[in-house]
Amino acid sequence: MNMLQDDNIDNAISVFRSDRQFVDNSNSGIPPRPPRNSPEDASPASDRQTAAPNAGVKMYNLVILIIDIVAMLVRWIYHTLESFYRLVVPPAADTVHTDIVLITGAGHGMGRCMALQYAQLGATVVCVDINEKMNADTVATIRQQRGNAFGYVCDVTNRQQIIETAQQIRQEVGTVTILVNNAGIMPTHPLLQQTEPEIRKTFEINVMAHFWLLQSYLPGMLEKNRGYIVAMSSVAGLCGLNNLVPYCGSKFAVRGIMEALAEELRQDARKPNIKFTTVYPYMVDTGLCKRPHMRFPNLMRLVKPEEAAAAIIDGQRRGLVDVSIPKYLLYLNTIIRVFPIKVGTLLRDFLDSGVESDL
Repeated sequence: MNMLQDDNIDNAISVFRSDRQFVDNSNSGIPPRPPRNSPEDASPASDRQTAAPNAGVKMYNLVILIIDIVAMLVRWIYHTLESFYRLVVPPAADTVHTDIVLITGAGHGMGRCMALQYAQLGATVVCVDINEKMNADTVATIRQQRGNAFGYVCDVTNRQQIIETAQQIRQEVGTVTILVNNAGIMPTHPLLQQTEPEIRKTFEINVMAHFWLLQSYLPGMLEKNRGYIVAMSSVAGLCGLNNLVPYCGSKFAVRGIMEALAEELRQDARKPNIKFTTVYPYMVDTGLCKRPHMRFPNLMRLVKPEEAAAAIIDGQRRGLVDVSIPKYLLYLNTIIRVFPIKVGTLLRDFLDSGVESDL
Protein backbone atom coordinates (compact mmCIF):
# COMPACT_ATOMS: atom_id res chain seq x y z
CA MET A 1 0.00 0.00 0.00
CA ASN A 2 2.89 2.40 0.62
CA MET A 3 4.13 2.28 -2.98
CA LEU A 4 1.44 4.74 -4.07
CA GLN A 5 1.79 7.34 -1.34
CA ASP A 6 1.13 10.93 -2.41
CA ASP A 7 4.82 11.89 -2.12
CA ASN A 8 5.85 9.05 -4.43
CA ILE A 9 3.21 10.01 -6.97
CA ASP A 10 4.32 13.65 -6.85
CA ASN A 11 7.92 12.64 -7.44
CA ALA A 12 6.91 10.53 -10.44
CA ILE A 13 4.90 13.38 -11.94
CA SER A 14 7.75 15.83 -11.46
CA VAL A 15 9.88 13.75 -13.83
CA PHE A 16 7.47 14.58 -16.66
CA ARG A 17 6.84 18.21 -15.74
CA SER A 18 8.80 21.35 -16.41
CA ASP A 19 8.10 24.80 -15.07
CA ARG A 20 5.31 25.21 -17.62
CA GLN A 21 6.95 28.28 -19.12
CA PHE A 22 4.95 27.82 -22.30
CA VAL A 23 1.65 28.12 -20.44
CA ASP A 24 2.18 31.66 -19.20
CA ASN A 25 5.04 33.77 -20.55
CA SER A 26 4.10 36.91 -18.63
CA ASN A 27 6.93 36.39 -16.12
CA SER A 28 9.39 34.57 -18.35
CA GLY A 29 11.12 37.59 -19.94
CA ILE A 30 9.98 36.55 -23.42
CA PRO A 31 8.82 39.63 -25.38
CA PRO A 32 5.15 39.67 -26.39
CA ARG A 33 4.17 38.85 -29.95
CA PRO A 34 4.38 41.93 -32.22
CA PRO A 35 1.10 43.36 -33.53
CA ARG A 36 -0.19 42.22 -36.93
CA ASN A 37 0.68 45.44 -38.68
CA SER A 38 4.36 45.33 -37.63
CA PRO A 39 7.10 44.61 -40.18
CA GLU A 40 7.86 41.26 -38.52
CA ASP A 41 4.40 39.93 -39.46
CA ALA A 42 4.27 41.41 -42.94
CA SER A 43 5.13 38.16 -44.76
CA PRO A 44 3.48 34.71 -44.84
CA ALA A 45 6.80 33.22 -43.64
CA SER A 46 6.47 34.99 -40.28
CA ASP A 47 2.94 33.58 -39.85
CA ARG A 48 4.27 30.07 -40.33
CA GLN A 49 7.02 30.70 -37.77
CA THR A 50 4.54 31.82 -35.07
CA ALA A 51 2.06 29.04 -35.80
CA ALA A 52 4.56 26.30 -34.94
CA PRO A 53 5.18 27.43 -31.30
CA ASN A 54 1.43 27.76 -30.74
CA ALA A 55 0.91 24.15 -31.80
CA GLY A 56 3.77 23.10 -29.52
CA VAL A 57 2.22 24.91 -26.55
CA LYS A 58 -1.11 23.22 -27.15
CA MET A 59 0.51 19.81 -27.35
CA TYR A 60 2.52 20.46 -24.18
CA ASN A 61 -0.60 21.52 -22.28
CA LEU A 62 -2.45 18.44 -23.51
CA VAL A 63 0.32 16.15 -22.26
CA ILE A 64 0.32 17.88 -18.85
CA LEU A 65 -3.47 17.55 -18.64
CA ILE A 66 -3.28 13.83 -19.41
CA ILE A 67 -0.60 13.36 -16.75
CA ASP A 68 -2.75 15.22 -14.20
CA ILE A 69 -5.79 13.09 -15.01
CA VAL A 70 -3.84 9.84 -14.79
CA ALA A 71 -2.26 10.92 -11.48
CA MET A 72 -5.68 11.83 -10.06
CA LEU A 73 -7.15 8.47 -11.10
CA VAL A 74 -4.22 6.57 -9.56
CA ARG A 75 -4.68 8.43 -6.29
CA TRP A 76 -8.44 7.94 -6.48
CA ILE A 77 -8.04 4.17 -6.80
CA TYR A 78 -5.37 4.08 -4.09
CA HIS A 79 -7.45 6.02 -1.53
CA THR A 80 -10.53 3.92 -2.33
CA LEU A 81 -8.64 0.69 -1.77
CA GLU A 82 -7.04 2.13 1.36
CA SER A 83 -10.45 3.02 2.82
CA PHE A 84 -11.70 -0.55 2.31
CA TYR A 85 -8.50 -1.87 3.85
CA ARG A 86 -8.96 0.37 6.88
CA LEU A 87 -12.45 -1.00 7.43
CA VAL A 88 -10.80 -4.33 8.19
CA VAL A 89 -7.52 -3.10 9.66
CA PRO A 90 -8.04 0.26 11.40
CA PRO A 91 -5.06 2.56 12.06
CA ALA A 92 -3.13 1.98 15.27
CA ALA A 93 -4.34 4.00 18.25
CA ASP A 94 -2.05 6.81 19.43
CA THR A 95 -1.09 7.07 23.08
CA VAL A 96 -2.36 10.09 25.00
CA HIS A 97 -0.32 9.89 28.19
CA THR A 98 1.69 12.99 27.19
CA ASP A 99 -1.36 14.98 26.07
CA ILE A 100 -3.31 17.70 27.79
CA VAL A 101 -6.98 17.11 26.97
CA LEU A 102 -9.53 19.89 27.41
CA ILE A 103 -13.19 18.84 27.47
CA THR A 104 -16.09 21.28 27.57
CA GLY A 105 -19.24 20.14 29.33
CA ALA A 106 -17.15 17.82 31.51
CA GLY A 107 -19.52 17.99 34.47
CA HIS A 108 -21.98 15.38 33.23
CA GLY A 109 -22.95 13.00 30.45
CA MET A 110 -20.49 12.18 27.67
CA GLY A 111 -18.14 14.96 28.80
CA ARG A 112 -17.73 13.43 32.24
CA CYS A 113 -17.28 9.93 30.80
CA MET A 114 -14.64 11.13 28.36
CA ALA A 115 -12.79 12.95 31.13
CA LEU A 116 -12.69 9.79 33.27
CA GLN A 117 -11.61 7.57 30.37
CA TYR A 118 -8.92 9.95 29.11
CA ALA A 119 -7.54 10.13 32.65
CA GLN A 120 -7.44 6.33 32.83
CA LEU A 121 -5.33 6.38 29.65
CA GLY A 122 -2.79 8.63 31.37
CA ALA A 123 -3.74 12.00 29.87
CA THR A 124 -3.82 15.24 31.83
CA VAL A 125 -7.47 16.27 31.74
CA VAL A 126 -8.74 19.85 31.89
CA CYS A 127 -12.44 19.85 32.78
CA VAL A 128 -14.41 22.92 31.72
CA ASP A 129 -18.06 23.46 32.59
CA ILE A 130 -20.41 26.25 33.61
CA ASN A 131 -21.65 24.14 36.54
CA GLU A 132 -18.92 24.48 39.16
CA LYS A 133 -20.21 21.75 41.48
CA MET A 134 -20.59 19.05 38.83
CA ASN A 135 -17.30 19.97 37.23
CA ALA A 136 -15.51 19.79 40.58
CA ASP A 137 -17.03 16.36 41.16
CA THR A 138 -15.55 15.10 37.87
CA VAL A 139 -12.13 16.45 38.82
CA ALA A 140 -12.37 14.93 42.31
CA THR A 141 -13.33 11.52 40.89
CA ILE A 142 -10.34 11.53 38.54
CA ARG A 143 -7.98 12.48 41.35
CA GLN A 144 -9.42 9.75 43.58
CA GLN A 145 -8.50 7.31 40.82
CA ARG A 146 -4.97 8.76 40.85
CA GLY A 147 -5.46 10.61 37.62
CA ASN A 148 -4.28 14.12 36.79
CA ALA A 149 -7.10 16.65 36.37
CA PHE A 150 -7.81 20.36 36.64
CA GLY A 151 -11.15 22.12 36.72
CA TYR A 152 -12.18 25.52 35.37
CA VAL A 153 -15.57 27.21 35.36
CA CYS A 154 -16.34 28.91 32.06
CA ASP A 155 -19.41 30.01 30.12
CA VAL A 156 -18.63 28.93 26.56
CA THR A 157 -21.02 31.54 25.16
CA ASN A 158 -18.78 34.29 26.58
CA ARG A 159 -15.83 34.83 24.23
CA GLN A 160 -13.86 36.93 26.70
CA GLN A 161 -14.23 34.29 29.42
CA ILE A 162 -12.98 31.64 27.01
CA ILE A 163 -9.91 33.72 26.12
CA GLU A 164 -9.08 34.47 29.76
CA THR A 165 -9.60 30.84 30.80
CA ALA A 166 -7.35 29.68 27.95
CA GLN A 167 -4.58 32.00 29.12
CA GLN A 168 -4.96 30.74 32.69
CA ILE A 169 -4.88 27.08 31.58
CA ARG A 170 -1.74 27.64 29.51
CA GLN A 171 0.04 29.21 32.50
CA GLU A 172 -1.12 26.68 35.09
CA VAL A 173 -1.34 23.43 33.11
CA GLY A 174 0.36 23.85 29.74
CA THR A 175 -0.54 23.80 26.05
CA VAL A 176 -3.72 21.92 25.25
CA THR A 177 -3.04 19.29 22.57
CA ILE A 178 -6.49 17.66 22.41
CA LEU A 179 -9.55 19.90 22.34
CA VAL A 180 -12.95 18.23 22.72
CA ASN A 181 -15.82 20.61 21.93
CA ASN A 182 -18.54 18.67 23.70
CA ALA A 183 -20.85 21.21 25.38
CA GLY A 184 -24.29 21.45 23.80
CA ILE A 185 -28.02 21.85 24.38
CA MET A 186 -31.02 20.36 22.56
CA PRO A 187 -34.45 22.01 22.84
CA THR A 188 -36.94 19.52 21.39
CA HIS A 189 -40.12 21.12 20.13
CA PRO A 190 -41.48 22.51 16.83
CA LEU A 191 -39.75 25.55 15.35
CA LEU A 192 -42.79 27.82 15.68
CA GLN A 193 -42.88 27.05 19.40
CA GLN A 194 -39.22 27.80 19.99
CA THR A 195 -38.51 31.22 21.44
CA GLU A 196 -35.86 33.63 20.20
CA PRO A 197 -33.73 33.17 23.37
CA GLU A 198 -33.86 29.37 22.91
CA ILE A 199 -32.71 29.53 19.30
CA ARG A 200 -29.97 32.06 20.03
CA LYS A 201 -28.72 30.04 23.00
CA THR A 202 -28.67 26.85 20.88
CA PHE A 203 -26.39 28.48 18.34
CA GLU A 204 -24.25 30.31 20.91
CA ILE A 205 -23.43 27.02 22.69
CA ASN A 206 -23.57 24.54 19.82
CA VAL A 207 -21.88 26.68 17.14
CA MET A 208 -20.38 30.02 18.18
CA ALA A 209 -18.50 28.48 21.11
CA HIS A 210 -16.57 26.32 18.62
CA PHE A 211 -15.17 29.44 16.94
CA TRP A 212 -14.05 31.02 20.22
CA LEU A 213 -12.50 27.79 21.50
CA LEU A 214 -10.71 27.13 18.23
CA GLN A 215 -9.31 30.67 18.14
CA SER A 216 -8.10 30.24 21.73
CA TYR A 217 -6.46 26.80 21.55
CA LEU A 218 -5.49 26.22 17.90
CA PRO A 219 -2.54 28.70 18.00
CA GLY A 220 -0.88 26.66 20.77
CA MET A 221 -1.27 23.47 18.73
CA LEU A 222 0.25 25.17 15.71
CA GLU A 223 3.25 26.25 17.80
CA LYS A 224 3.81 22.66 18.92
CA ASN A 225 2.95 21.34 15.44
CA ARG A 226 0.74 18.76 17.10
CA GLY A 227 -2.90 18.70 18.01
CA TYR A 228 -6.28 17.01 17.81
CA ILE A 229 -9.65 18.71 17.56
CA VAL A 230 -12.78 16.72 18.33
CA ALA A 231 -16.22 18.24 17.76
CA MET A 232 -19.65 16.90 18.61
CA SER A 233 -22.00 17.03 15.70
CA SER A 234 -24.88 14.55 15.73
CA VAL A 235 -26.95 12.23 13.60
CA ALA A 236 -29.06 15.41 13.47
CA GLY A 237 -26.09 16.88 11.59
CA LEU A 238 -26.50 14.24 8.89
CA CYS A 239 -30.25 14.50 8.28
CA GLY A 240 -33.11 16.77 9.31
CA LEU A 241 -35.31 15.59 12.20
CA ASN A 242 -38.71 16.53 13.53
CA ASN A 243 -38.82 18.86 16.60
CA LEU A 244 -35.11 19.62 16.19
CA VAL A 245 -34.91 22.34 13.54
CA PRO A 246 -32.52 24.75 15.34
CA TYR A 247 -30.54 21.83 16.79
CA CYS A 248 -30.17 20.23 13.35
CA GLY A 249 -29.03 23.57 11.94
CA SER A 250 -26.40 23.91 14.64
CA LYS A 251 -25.07 20.38 14.14
CA PHE A 252 -24.90 20.75 10.36
CA ALA A 253 -22.91 23.92 11.06
CA VAL A 254 -20.41 22.02 13.23
CA ARG A 255 -19.86 19.57 10.39
CA GLY A 256 -19.16 22.44 7.99
CA ILE A 257 -16.81 24.21 10.42
CA MET A 258 -14.69 21.11 10.90
CA GLU A 259 -14.52 20.26 7.21
CA ALA A 260 -13.64 23.83 6.21
CA LEU A 261 -10.99 24.26 8.92
CA ALA A 262 -9.38 20.93 8.02
CA GLU A 263 -9.20 22.06 4.39
CA GLU A 264 -7.81 25.46 5.41
CA LEU A 265 -4.97 23.85 7.35
CA ARG A 266 -4.40 21.26 4.61
CA GLN A 267 -3.58 24.13 2.25
CA ASP A 268 -1.45 25.91 4.86
CA ALA A 269 2.16 26.17 3.66
CA ARG A 270 3.39 25.03 7.09
CA LYS A 271 1.56 21.67 6.72
CA PRO A 272 0.66 21.57 10.43
CA ASN A 273 0.18 18.21 12.10
CA ILE A 274 -3.36 18.90 13.32
CA LYS A 275 -6.00 16.17 13.07
CA PHE A 276 -9.77 16.56 13.11
CA THR A 277 -12.50 14.18 14.26
CA THR A 278 -16.18 15.01 13.88
CA VAL A 279 -18.55 12.84 15.91
CA TYR A 280 -22.14 11.95 14.96
CA PRO A 281 -23.80 10.24 17.94
CA TYR A 282 -27.29 8.78 17.81
CA MET A 283 -29.48 9.58 20.80
CA VAL A 284 -27.30 9.26 23.91
CA ASP A 285 -28.88 8.61 27.29
CA THR A 286 -27.65 11.80 28.97
CA GLY A 287 -31.00 13.46 29.64
CA LEU A 288 -31.02 15.69 26.54
CA CYS A 289 -33.44 13.30 24.78
CA LYS A 290 -36.39 13.72 27.11
CA ARG A 291 -39.01 11.89 25.03
CA PRO A 292 -37.34 9.58 22.50
CA HIS A 293 -39.32 7.13 20.41
CA MET A 294 -38.16 4.27 18.21
CA ARG A 295 -39.88 1.48 16.33
CA PHE A 296 -37.01 -0.98 16.75
CA PRO A 297 -35.55 -0.38 20.23
CA ASN A 298 -33.14 -3.31 19.96
CA LEU A 299 -31.70 -1.98 16.71
CA MET A 300 -31.73 1.74 17.56
CA ARG A 301 -31.60 1.89 21.33
CA LEU A 302 -30.36 4.86 23.32
CA VAL A 303 -26.56 4.83 23.47
CA LYS A 304 -25.02 4.73 26.93
CA PRO A 305 -22.70 7.71 27.56
CA GLU A 306 -19.86 5.39 28.57
CA GLU A 307 -20.10 3.58 25.22
CA ALA A 308 -20.26 6.84 23.30
CA ALA A 309 -17.23 8.23 25.16
CA ALA A 310 -15.19 5.08 24.44
CA ALA A 311 -16.05 5.25 20.72
CA ILE A 312 -15.15 8.96 20.54
CA ILE A 313 -11.79 8.49 22.25
CA ASP A 314 -10.98 5.48 20.09
CA GLY A 315 -11.81 7.47 16.94
CA GLN A 316 -9.65 10.38 18.03
CA ARG A 317 -6.71 8.15 18.91
CA ARG A 318 -6.90 6.42 15.53
CA GLY A 319 -7.12 9.71 13.65
CA LEU A 320 -10.55 9.03 12.14
CA VAL A 321 -12.09 12.03 10.37
CA ASP A 322 -15.71 10.97 11.02
CA VAL A 323 -17.10 8.81 13.80
CA SER A 324 -20.76 7.83 14.08
CA ILE A 325 -22.26 6.05 17.06
CA PRO A 326 -23.37 3.40 16.19
CA LYS A 327 -20.73 3.02 13.47
CA TYR A 328 -23.09 1.89 10.71
CA LEU A 329 -25.15 5.10 10.71
CA LEU A 330 -22.52 7.11 8.84
CA TYR A 331 -22.27 4.49 6.08
CA LEU A 332 -26.06 4.15 5.92
CA ASN A 333 -26.46 7.90 5.47
CA THR A 334 -23.83 7.98 2.70
CA ILE A 335 -25.49 5.11 0.82
CA ILE A 336 -29.01 6.47 1.16
CA ARG A 337 -28.02 9.87 -0.24
CA VAL A 338 -27.04 8.19 -3.51
CA PHE A 339 -30.72 7.38 -4.05
CA PRO A 340 -33.64 9.78 -4.66
CA ILE A 341 -34.84 11.80 -1.68
CA LYS A 342 -38.09 9.85 -1.53
CA VAL A 343 -36.12 6.64 -0.88
CA GLY A 344 -34.56 8.24 2.19
CA THR A 345 -38.01 9.34 3.34
CA LEU A 346 -39.32 5.77 2.96
CA LEU A 347 -36.49 4.42 5.12
CA ARG A 348 -37.02 7.15 7.71
CA ASP A 349 -40.72 6.34 7.95
CA PHE A 350 -39.93 2.63 8.21
CA LEU A 351 -37.45 3.08 11.06
CA ASP A 352 -39.72 5.66 12.78
CA SER A 353 -37.10 6.95 15.22
CA GLY A 354 -36.88 10.43 16.72
CA VAL A 355 -37.90 12.64 19.63
CA GLU A 356 -41.31 13.91 20.71
CA SER A 357 -41.90 17.52 21.69
CA ASP A 358 -40.92 18.24 25.29
CA LEU A 359 -43.70 20.82 25.73
